[in-house]
Amino acid sequence: MKTATKIADAAALIPEGAVLLIGGFMAVGTPERMIDALVERGVGGFTVVANDTALPGCGIGKLITAGLVKRVIASHIGLNPETQKKMIEGEIDVELVPQGTLVERIRAGGVGLGGVLTATGIGTPVEEGKQIVEVQGKKYLLEEPIRGDFALVKAKQADYLGNLDYSLTAHNFNPVMAMAAETVIAEAEVIVPVGAIPPDAVKTPGILVDHILEREL
Repeated sequence: MKTATKIADAAALIPEGAVLLIGGFMAVGTPERMIDALVERGVGGFTVVANDTALPGCGIGKLITAGLVKRVIASHIGLNPETQKKMIEGEIDVELVPQGTLVERIRAGGVGLGGVLTATGIGTPVEEGKQIVEVQGKKYLLEEPIRGDFALVKAKQADYLGNLDYSLTAHNFNPVMAMAAETVIAEAEVIVPVGAIPPDAVKTPGILVDHILEREL
């Protein structure tokens, strides 16, 4: 059984320069309360791995605005002009990765694979510095796995074993992020008794989850 963690205590676990895997898609399914706590704490230098950096004032966009991010690995930043501005001015290093490649690199990190092979990027500047592997006469890039120090995920429900289920499209990147980090912090809308979440609704098993945030008062 896990004890609900105060949000300020959870934020205090994350040191300067940590690699954060953050769930969400355009801030849908992003742990907003946890991000707010990091902004309030003011410790940064983070590398953020996520599908995108949301919008100014939303989700990961709050970390960008607060100047707490030094590097972004994402599939796009087009919705956030602040991320674009900081990249152009050299304040943030941005690595753009095709969405399918990104999620597979994270999954590879979670299940212990040495990388993934993809034809995406062959014959473009994307292949520079990367190993090319030929399989059955076709060339692929070897893309290395991604792991993080912390995964910050948002769930619809958690029980006190840490089992999580997600709401509709808010599922998105959250389960794969929870697989690929050393420490997983889950923010849930509600915390329910063990057994209240049907086994076939559990998308992230409790063994992966280290901390469940207190419910919002």
